[in-house]
Amino acid sequence: MIRSTVADLQSLGLRVINRNPNRRGGAGPAEGISILIDDIPVNVPTKAHYVSKSPYFLRTSNGTNFLFRNKTELFPVSIIHEPKFYNITTKDGIKLKKIALLHGKDCLATTVIQKCIYWNTGNRCKFCGIELSLKNGQTLAVKTPEQLAEVAKTAKELDDVRHIVMTSGSVRPSFKGIRYISDCIRAIKQTVDLPIHVQVEPPEDPDELEEFKNAGLDTIGLHIETFDFDILSKIAPVKAMFGLERYEKAWKKSVDLFGPNQVSTFLIAGLGERWDSLIWGSEYLAGMGVYPFLVPFRPIPGTVLGEKLPPDPDLMIGLYEQVSEIIKKNDMASEKSKAGCVRCGACSAIAEFEK
Repeated sequence: MIRSTVADLQSLGLRVINRNPNRRGGAGPAEGISILIDDIPVNVPTKAHYVSKSPYFLRTSNGTNFLFRNKTELFPVSIIHEPKFYNITTKDGIKLKKIALLHGKDCLATTVIQKCIYWNTGNRCKFCGIELSLKNGQTLAVKTPEQLAEVAKTAKELDDVRHIVMTSGSVRPSFKGIRYISDCIRAIKQTVDLPIHVQVEPPEDPDELEEFKNAGLDTIGLHIETFDFDILSKIAPVKAMFGLERYEKAWKKSVDLFGPNQVSTFLIAGLGERWDSLIWGSEYLAGMGVYPFLVPFRPIPGTVLGEKLPPDPDLMIGLYEQVSEIIKKNDMASEKSKAGCVRCGACSAIAEFEK
């Protein structure tokens, strides 16, 4: 029952009264809260336009939060509150919250370069909100290696973070971004012992990815989003222009560098794609050793697709069942991932369907 409830919550949202405003834009779950259901981290929408119609809500009794669906009490849940490191500042007076955030229950997440060369063009990814949080003054345009090392050390000491996710907007030429992020990886690794995951676009020359391996990177995400290229050309035109061959070369190179199950790609369900493309795409990926991280489309307020709805949870459950079988058939598992969104799992129910 828990796994179907998680799928429901991620598509329908959770009604929560008297919560502080959520952040706007950025990478990952840009609006919502993270809760624990039986110690399972789940990030759920709370402020999107469709949440007011959700049958799910929280009710507090004697200091305990209970999850309800309409009038039926389901489970006690815990809300993951702001971590202690949010109240700390760097040596130069910058709040650590502007440098990195807590995702799920123990993942430190940061967008190293919070700008994208496609943001103000027609080629921008329609679901992306990378520069919204920058516009709202909630983050820094570029985080330095020293800043990231400091926040990583503090977050581990104060809040027991266990792994790190680093993302970035598109940079040209690609090796400039890879070199800069590699410098950040080295600075963190020299300061604190935490596994690190990076998400970047596939470089034109896949050998550029060796820089990450040399820096000490543990896992990597190269996200194609969808294998329906008609949809991809409308939603993320640059990714479509890269073509499958460029992604395949980068995936295979990454598996050679980091090993199977340590390379992943997001597969976003609900963009308008043909549903069968998610299944054959997962088969294709898993056969290479790439983990197909299936997530429901999550509209970010303020983006081009901000008013679109997430996919129906019943459709997601059917997809989770099929994709999880593909993952298991290829001897893969979310729990085998050393770092990153696959290990965190708060934005997908796929790990629960693997069990």
